[in-house]
Amino acid sequence: MKKRTVLSVLSLLFLFTKAFANNDTGIITGVVMDANHQPLSFANILLFATADSALVKAEYSKEDGTFELTTIPEGTYRLSVTYVGLPDFNSEPFSVGTGETKELPIITLHAASVDLAEVTVNAKRPLVEVHADKTVFNVDGSINATGSDAMELLRKAPGLVVDNNDNIIMNGKNGVKVYIDGRPSHLSTSDLAAYLKTIQSSDIDNIEIITNPSAKYDAEGNAGIINIRMKKDKNLGSNGTANLGYALGRENSYNGALSGNHRSKTNNTFASYNYSDGKSVELFDLFRQQAGKTFDQTNRNSNDYQAHNFKIGSDFFLNKFNTFGFLVNGYNSKYSYHTNSHTPISQTGSSVTDSTLIASSFNEGSRANYNFNLNYRFDDAKGKVWNFDGDYGLYRNDGSEYQPNAYWTGDGSEGNSLLSETIFANDSPTDIDILTFKVDHERPFLQGQLSTGAKVSKVKTDNTFNFYNVIEGTPEIDTGRTNRFVYDENVNAIYANYSRQLGKFGFQAGLRVEQTDSKGELTALKPVGDEPVKQNYVDYFPSGGITYALNQNHNFQLTYSRRVDRPSYQDLNPFEGRLDELTYEKGNPFLHPQYTNSVQLNHTFKYMYNTSLSYSRTTDLITRLVDQDTSDPDASFITWKNLANQNNVTLTISAPLQLAKWWNAFTNVSAYRTHNDADFGDGKTVNINAYTCNAYMQHTFTLPLEMALEISGWYLSPSVWGGTFEMKAMGSVDAGLQKKFLQGNGTLKIAISDIFHTQNWRGNSQFGGLYMVASGSQDSRRLRLNFTYNFGNQQVTNARKRSTGLEDEKGRIKEGN
Repeated sequence: MKKRTVLSVLSLLFLFTKAFANNDTGIITGVVMDANHQPLSFANILLFATADSALVKAEYSKEDGTFELTTIPEGTYRLSVTYVGLPDFNSEPFSVGTGETKELPIITLHAASVDLAEVTVNAKRPLVEVHADKTVFNVDGSINATGSDAMELLRKAPGLVVDNNDNIIMNGKNGVKVYIDGRPSHLSTSDLAAYLKTIQSSDIDNIEIITNPSAKYDAEGNAGIINIRMKKDKNLGSNGTANLGYALGRENSYNGALSGNHRSKTNNTFASYNYSDGKSVELFDLFRQQAGKTFDQTNRNSNDYQAHNFKIGSDFFLNKFNTFGFLVNGYNSKYSYHTNSHTPISQTGSSVTDSTLIASSFNEGSRANYNFNLNYRFDDAKGKVWNFDGDYGLYRNDGSEYQPNAYWTGDGSEGNSLLSETIFANDSPTDIDILTFKVDHERPFLQGQLSTGAKVSKVKTDNTFNFYNVIEGTPEIDTGRTNRFVYDENVNAIYANYSRQLGKFGFQAGLRVEQTDSKGELTALKPVGDEPVKQNYVDYFPSGGITYALNQNHNFQLTYSRRVDRPSYQDLNPFEGRLDELTYEKGNPFLHPQYTNSVQLNHTFKYMYNTSLSYSRTTDLITRLVDQDTSDPDASFITWKNLANQNNVTLTISAPLQLAKWWNAFTNVSAYRTHNDADFGDGKTVNINAYTCNAYMQHTFTLPLEMALEISGWYLSPSVWGGTFEMKAMGSVDAGLQKKFLQGNGTLKIAISDIFHTQNWRGNSQFGGLYMVASGSQDSRRLRLNFTYNFGNQQVTNARKRSTGLEDEKGRIKEGN
């Protein structure tokens, strides 16, 4: 019944749109070029009414230099084009009529000219750009990004924090949704981290950081959205890029990538492949006190991986308005990691070690993720757009673990006696299948722009956990711990979003409706009578915003959105992942979605300097908690629970700076207050306040001989991690040098990350009678060498940056280590 209601509402939306849409507005199009007649991307395009100088529309040029201003009321205007560190350009007045598409002459920006038809500027895209609705980190322009993977790049991006468990934090909030080329990812935290580690920086163009998405986006992601834009090759012809990289740290790693693009008048075909192979070492310690005992655990984790990542696609230009395309991408990898742990155990307050647990964990397996997309797009170049996507994605993970545990007298050194020994083993295959269909429509409406759409997604996860006790070398199945968890989910969504400019004011309002039907069923080898966990609910997600252009220097924006974060698929799985006999992690099938209401006030000065103040309140916050095992007083575990509430207030200031012709800088500083509170009963309460500062700064120096130097760094003051951990400060400084040669087709980069080895983490937690201190360091200080060579026609027009429909679901898959 609810599904029929959703589809009926969608049908009414489209009928309403078709019946009342009109063409009483115009469109302005153009292209911005540089002095060499090459496209100039990310220039600010500003349209002002000549009558009162009110800002009517603001956009920025695309990667091919083009721009389009839609839903422009009949009238007389002037156009302004701005770029960081360059003189502004202002056109002469021109008029736009009802239903007219006004195509402006080529704008070739040049500091010495003010002619709209021929204005030129020599400029390069800044490393970081701040817009009213998002921040753009231009990876391709960063020297320190060389040889990095996508996960490492997020650590360097302004306003973002990646913790020791690869959780991405934006403005002090978890629940960030990651998109790839506009397609939401449905992988869980660990799965997403493993996938991002297969994407090399040489394949990434930029990273968009969106704090308050509109109703057009999936409602997933309470903290905001990160959209990773992959490179697309830029006229008819063929081109390609080859890349080789090497990194030296505690262990070594290397990578290679090859991409190509061929464009004709009727077709554009593109493909890429990269391979990465490497090792890394992580050190971490866990000190905990519970039940009158002290456990002082030290761990060393060695990782080894090989990963293949590929993409192939093609767009067919049926005519001027219609495009059909397909896209296939994915990765497969093999991994192994070996953890050695040493845990002295004593009575709390005593300096005498009673016994020591020495354990090892040998893990190995393979992962594969393949996604298939079919797309059709109609664009009449007058503001009417239809876009259809059909997607299928599959994820497979076959992992196994062998874990011996031995208790020794004293500190376990030579001369001590073996008290007892147990050996565990398990294998845990995981299959996840995702099917989605979505349609999006845009058109001029009541002198504004109306967007409507719908999406249907179906997800099935099948997880098997076979647990063995190894006795005298023979594995025997443990019927009490062996089980199978199957989770089915169906989400149906519709949305409508309307925007309009009225003089100096701009308005945007939207509503997204999502109906969710899910069932999680645990089947144990030894039946325990558990009932399936079923949920069926309808959610409403309003969003809106008001912009006000006081004058050419000051612009204000007020936005609001309500968003949701559903649990990751593996976080619902109650299987136990063990570090040793006394420390493990498990999921929670009774998790509920978390909901966030956010409001943000933004001020932009001269379209460059940005200040924002935001407040958000999250209910049923999904977070990690460390708790005691009620069946074993010596054991503790990490699980996911719904915290009662989280309140967050954030102030952010960002500014690009040109200190000299050869010296550019960018600074981003965020200060936020986070308050977590919950009461689980039995004395298990959470009440934490944290005041945190997150700062990012980058300096780029243009040197002679086509060389450039970049120095960047970030700092995170004491903060809150998960629900109860109070973390100490941490940070990092990177430096890199770049040299271009072979007529600009070859680039050699050398960089060192975390120069002072300060990217170490440490925190403590007090919850329900369990006190824990955790600390660690990753293989973050690395010397990287990277060589890139471009061949063929480097001005082939970009492949379409289109989105598919399954990224949001894919982002809820966890990869693990």
